[in-house]
Amino acid sequence: MLEFDRRAARDAIASATLTLPWDRRGVTRQRVRLDDGREAGLFLPRGEVLRGGDRVATADGVVVAIVAAREPVMRVTAPTPRDLARAAYHLGNRHIAVEVVAGGAALQLERDHVLRAMLEGLGVTVDEIEAPFEPEAGAYGGHGHGSSHRHPAATLADRLRATVHAGADRDD
Repeated sequence: MLEFDRRAARDAIASATLTLPWDRRGVTRQRVRLDDGREAGLFLPRGEVLRGGDRVATADGVVVAIVAAREPVMRVTAPTPRDLARAAYHLGNRHIAVEVVAGGAALQLERDHVLRAMLEGLGVTVDEIEAPFEPEAGAYGGHGHGSSHRHPAATLADRLRATVHAGADRDD
């Protein structure tokens, strides 16, 4: 069995791929099956989070590319940047992993009927889709290799601040 115990450069040539959903890309010690069917083990340092495009390697140099699996997510859009920022704030306040997509025009998060009802109550549109899920690392998360404690609203707020403060769709 192959044992992947280190990261490789993102531009390293990979001999295979490993497709994992978000909830398994933060598990540092696990048995996996490469996309070509071979069994392998991940033995990475605790706290590591794999992102689509990352590379892991064995001690003897076998490199595998990580692929973010398509999975059930909710895509959130809003009529104004302010409404989207409000939705991000409420999700961040609940420490929900959120991905900013579509150039900052939408959010993605794991499906949850309670969150869906909350979001719809805020007046945003929620669509259920299948897509790779790459949530924001958070204000203190760097490249996602640190704490799993994320604050997605802070990063979205940075992305939307110019639009909201420029007076777009302000109602004050």
